[in-house]
Amino acid sequence: MNSEREVFGALLRQLRLDAHLTIQGLADLSGVSARGIGDLERGRRAAPRRRTVAALAAGLGLDTEQCGRLLTVARRGRGPASSAMPVHSFPRRTDDFVGRLPELVSLTALAAEEVSPAGGGGSARDGSQPVVVTVAGPPGMGKTALALHAATKLVPHFPDGQMVLDLRGMDETPASATELMLSVLKAFRVADGELVKAGPTGHAALYQDLLAERRCLLIFDNGCDEEQVEPLLPERGRSMVVVTSRRVLIGLRNVHRICLSELAQHEAVAFLTTAIGEERATREASALREVAHLCGYLPLALRVAGSWLATRTGWTVRRLADRLASDEHRLDSPVAGGRKVSAAFDLSYRQLTPDAARLFRRLSVVPGPDAGVACAAQLLGQDLPSAEDTLEELVEAGLLGPRGDRFRLHDLLRLYASGRLEAEEGHEEAERVRGGLYRWLLETTIVAGRWFEPGHGAPPAHWRGLVDLSSAALARQWLQIQGANWLAALRAAAQAGEHPLVVEVAESLHWFSDQWVFWGHWPEVYDMAARSAGLLGDEVMRATHLNYYAWALIVCESRPEAGLPVASQALAAALREGDVPQQAWAHYYQGWAHRSMERFAEAAEQYGRATPLFASTGDHHGSLWARHGCCSNLLSQGEGAAALAAYQQTLTMLEDAGDLIETHIAAAARISIESGIGRSYALLEKWDDAVTHIRRAVRLSDALGNLSLRSIHLLHLGEVLLSQGREEEAHEAFRACVALGSDADPVRLAEASARLARLNTKAVRHRYERGD
Repeated sequence: MNSEREVFGALLRQLRLDAHLTIQGLADLSGVSARGIGDLERGRRAAPRRRTVAALAAGLGLDTEQCGRLLTVARRGRGPASSAMPVHSFPRRTDDFVGRLPELVSLTALAAEEVSPAGGGGSARDGSQPVVVTVAGPPGMGKTALALHAATKLVPHFPDGQMVLDLRGMDETPASATELMLSVLKAFRVADGELVKAGPTGHAALYQDLLAERRCLLIFDNGCDEEQVEPLLPERGRSMVVVTSRRVLIGLRNVHRICLSELAQHEAVAFLTTAIGEERATREASALREVAHLCGYLPLALRVAGSWLATRTGWTVRRLADRLASDEHRLDSPVAGGRKVSAAFDLSYRQLTPDAARLFRRLSVVPGPDAGVACAAQLLGQDLPSAEDTLEELVEAGLLGPRGDRFRLHDLLRLYASGRLEAEEGHEEAERVRGGLYRWLLETTIVAGRWFEPGHGAPPAHWRGLVDLSSAALARQWLQIQGANWLAALRAAAQAGEHPLVVEVAESLHWFSDQWVFWGHWPEVYDMAARSAGLLGDEVMRATHLNYYAWALIVCESRPEAGLPVASQALAAALREGDVPQQAWAHYYQGWAHRSMERFAEAAEQYGRATPLFASTGDHHGSLWARHGCCSNLLSQGEGAAALAAYQQTLTMLEDAGDLIETHIAAAARISIESGIGRSYALLEKWDDAVTHIRRAVRLSDALGNLSLRSIHLLHLGEVLLSQGREEEAHEAFRACVALGSDADPVRLAEASARLARLNTKAVRHRYERGD
């Protein structure tokens, strides 16, 4: 095939000389690069494709016969083995590579020209455009391993060469674009004479021409920034470039982006198993999972741990797990081959601006899994725009993972940041930063929670906070998103003996808790508050929070048998202090517990005691819920007509009360009453009325944004529809209930799932019986 390429080159040269053209002259007339023409004439590259031959023929002014001859010779010179001197330069294998299947699939599709360019319309590429992919992620996330592993799979797509270059992005002096271009040109055997003739200023044009005329795969590992990388990207042709970088390189345009996170648990375990062998991994499977967890599922940490175990066959996996369980050992022990995890983090940390480094350190005191802009502003003492800019620097540096408008530190990065905080700012300052954040979290929680408390509502006019709490919806959103953070701060306050603060926070959240019933931590919140009130010697406040605690056990955890004695304790304390409101609430919660355990007579007695007590204190909210409890008790006993009358009377009471009932409390009560009316009609077999009222309850739940209420009433709707024989509509109601997820009532979700399964089984059986 080489002689055939020389024939084409010789013919091209003869035709050019006959036309009295220099190489540059033919380049100007044909649009084919001078270097490309020179390579063809010297036989240094395969004969060109048809459109290139046509361009050369037009530039030479060939007649039809000459043009046909040139095409024929070119066609003989092309074939499977015709790539001129392909380059193969992969530095190492990646035998321990695991996982990353979606990313590998994406890279393979791009190499096969099955994916449109970033920002395109979604159709396959036409094969004439280069592909650029950036692979970003925190230190140690396995970016290089992914790129190299993918490259070994993509070789068949790039017959003209594959090459890996280290851009030295983390070095004090990263490689320059000019230096890297020269490396590529020399690797692809561009003659020294041609390089000298072009001069340093001409190397970029030679580089672009080379990539335009070859189908190559270039891996640019460890990119520094856009200024370094952008000149290296091909402007035309069919080559593919994969750039790995700790930075996101957001300034690059028209690129496909892959952002890596930690491995899944099973992938991390498989990674370690590769290092230590199946037999050892199986013998200590539990300890191996623990090691994977303590490594944060970070590939670098897993590789170091795996190497440590592989070279210390006398060690058990349990011994390493116990060693890693200590925070002080997790980053710097074990060490394998001179590598330790903290060293990888050091490189990125040293490149941060002072503000970004300070924020990175201080984010380690955030107790929950992520933080927002307001939290960053509090930690820095900056305004929101400045804090947002600083957060973006950390994201761009690959040290912080964005999740919508939230930001997350990987567990090992958090540990590293904590170490830097202690080392650079001192233990006393670290505790001051932590205490300041916790107090801010709890103060904001109080203001947000009071949106839902009768007599409070919107923040006072003088309140100036970092969080927008201008509506109840925003307050609810903040409390839910920050739940893990303010709960940790509340625990710390209780442990530190800040009992007045604990009680104040819990009290502010009383009515809000109805908006987030199945969060999972309300029993802990109100148990803490009751204990703090007791330690303060305030028995009325203790009774109050014991009542809240009873509610959390009865309603949130569906444990009425545990909630009943707590409500009894609340009643005893309220009686000792002569506090009528808490006596009323204690009777009410005892009634709820008895009703949940189907002790209907006892429930009726307790509701009957609560109702006049609420009335005597002018507590409209308590009176409303006590009457609602009586209605529910009748409904639970199957007393359809009596329950219907009671619900209708309660609805009239609610409407007559008007502004005396807080808006969100009235909305929640109306939802429950409408559903109760519908279920009462169902007991009376008035199906259309039943469906109408329960559908209304579902719509009102949507408007309130309360998923727990929506799940309850969707289940009721499905049951009524099913009783009426409307199986298809019932199926849709149950499906919608199941789709609500973790914020819904878990008991209702389980019941809806069971009903869906029965309906699906029934449908399959019917199809089988029909022979479908």
